[in-house]
Formats: sequence, structure tokens, C-alpha cells
Amino acid sequence: MKLFDVYPLYDINPVKGKGCYVYDEQGTAYLDLYGGHAVISIGHGHARYVERVTAQLQALPFYSNSVQNRVQEALAEKLGEVSGCKEYHLFLINSGAEANENALKLASFYNNRSKVIAFKKSFHGRTSAAVNVTDNGAIQAPINKRFEVEFHEWNDLESVRTSLAKGDVCAVVIEGIQGVGGIYVPDVTFLETLQNLCKEYNTILILDEIQSGYGRSGKFFAFQYAEIQPDLITVAKGMGNGFPIGGVLIHPKFEAKHGLLGTTFGGNHLACAAGLAVLEVLEEENLLENAAVVGNYLMEQLNNFEGVREVRGRGLMIGVEFDFPTADLRKRLLYEKKVFVGSASGANVVRLLPPLSLGRKEAGVFLEKLEKSLVAVV
Repeated sequence: MKLFDVYPLYDINPVKGKGCYVYDEQGTAYLDLYGGHAVISIGHGHARYVERVTAQLQALPFYSNSVQNRVQEALAEKLGEVSGCKEYHLFLINSGAEANENALKLASFYNNRSKVIAFKKSFHGRTSAAVNVTDNGAIQAPINKRFEVEFHEWNDLESVRTSLAKGDVCAVVIEGIQGVGGIYVPDVTFLETLQNLCKEYNTILILDEIQSGYGRSGKFFAFQYAEIQPDLITVAKGMGNGFPIGGVLIHPKFEAKHGLLGTTFGGNHLACAAGLAVLEVLEEENLLENAAVVGNYLMEQLNNFEGVREVRGRGLMIGVEFDFPTADLRKRLLYEKKVFVGSASGANVVRLLPPLSLGRKEAGVFLEKLEKSLVAVV
């Protein structure tokens, strides 16, 4: 049997990782500024992470989520402390797509509606009702037939207001920072007004923090740059430092009932142990502050590079838009300079999602290698 070939692969096989670096079979070091789509939050092979997961594996490796466990409770308590969202409740699942599916389900149960507002170039999971990434020609239409989805322009309050006034919208879902769509940051006033409109029309506000959460923006959640309190917050990616785990943070306005939601593998012991380790390291090593400081440094420096049209983002979630297609630049960085970076919707954007432990030294290494690579392509 062969693997189903849906991913374009580079001819590189990482076999181990340490901090912000991964190493191939020949021992060649690659600076990782992409972290597997932002899943590596505390760095590769962190000792605390390995220790916690190993200890859990030896004690009780796995148990179905049919029985709630103490590790789940410890994770929920720690997440409330570190995120500043103590009053929320946590439902654990396995991925970002599953998190958004369950958030939409809760929203529809709450107001018995089925229309969803999302924003153009958004991405909320490959099975979600709200997916629209079109700049690169890949149009991903909604496949969940339960929901009717309207796509609005980014930061366009008037069109959202008009739709909400009809009284049939179940939820508005928006990313804390738009990731796949090109690293666009929502205006603070827009988010605050959006929340007020949702309250006025009994519509649920879902903040998709799957990529932008867990300290990546320099705050625990990117929406925390605004004065808002979303009804539902979806998380995954950096939550487990590579271990599959996701969750929905649920405002106390929602009433829990037995059988309302369910999952087989969500909240298993190993995932929760990984999640606990991530939160402990984020807190003890001040990685949110580090993300803000190093991210600001990177963005300031990147604005000075030849060919850069715009630098967008917050913390260590950065989109660099050039005035030329970047495919060759990314290949040169990878194969010649040994640096992993990512792409985003639109051929001209380089996406940076490094571990939050990235230091000024590693940032400087990247900037030096980028400068040398640009000489060859600009």
C-alpha cells in the first residue's frame, strides 16, 4: 500500500529536533521558522515536554475519553490560569477542524440557527463549514451542509451589520490573526464593535485562535489586544507542541448537558500531559514576552529588506509580502541556506511561525541568510 499523495513534499527527512533546529539523516541542521504550521510552540525536544509525556506513557499511556480523567482537570485549571480565561469551561478534542466543528455545533444549539458569517481568505479547518482561501486558485467551498455560510470582506462592519440585522445568523467566526489567508490582523475597533453587534442580535462570536493562540501573538490569545470576551474560543496547533490535541473554551453562558458533545480520543492522557508541559514551559520561560520582543525585532528588520512590500502580524506570527513571487526564494532558503519557512494564500507571501523560544541570535541568523538569498532572486 502507498500513501495517498495529497501533500507536496520536500526531499528532506528530519529525524530529530532541538530547540529551533531540526536535523536530517546526515546530521545537517535546519533552522525551523515554520514549526509544522505553528504546532511547535516551546521548541523541538524540550526536556520538560519529553519528561512529562514519557512519565505519562509509563504510568497509563491512554484511556478513551469515555471517562474523564484527572489529567484533563489539571490541564483545564492550568489553561485557565495561564490564558486569563478562568471563567470558561474546556472541551477537549483532537484538532483545529474538530474544534471549529464543535464550536459551530454549540452555537447552533444555543440559538437554533444555521447561518454562519466568516471572512474572505479565512481558513477554519478542512472539514469546517467556513473555508474560503482563493488567492492561490484553491477555492475551498463549504462541505458541511448543515450550515449556510456568508463570506464578508475583512474588517467590513457594515455588511456584517446588515446580515446580522436579519436575525438569522447563528455565529460569526473570525481568526485572531488570519493565517493561511496571508497574516492579516483584525482592527481592534472592528473586533470590539463586532462583539457588540453579536450581543445585540443574539449571535455567537467564535474566535478561531487555532494558529494565533497559545502565545504566538505575544499575548496568550491574539484577540486579547482588544477589549472583548468571545463566546467560544477554538484552540489546537501550539497546544500540544506537535502532539494532536485541540479544544473549545466555552463561555459560562452555555449550559452543559450530558451527551451534548462527544469525542473518542479527545482529552486522552498523553495529549493532556503534552498540553500541561506546554503551559508550564510557556509560563516558566516567559515565552509570550519573548515572542513579542523577538517578533517586533524581526518585523522591524524585515521592513528594511529590498523587495519587501509589507510586513504583517504580531509576535512570532509574521507574514512578509514581497513584490515578486516567493517560490524560488523559499526553495533557496531551504536547500541552500537550510531554513524552513512557509507560504500563505497569494504567491508573494512568506509565512513565519517559529517556536516561541526563538532568540535574537537565531533571528539574526535568519535575517542574514534571507539577505544573501534575496541577492540571488531579486
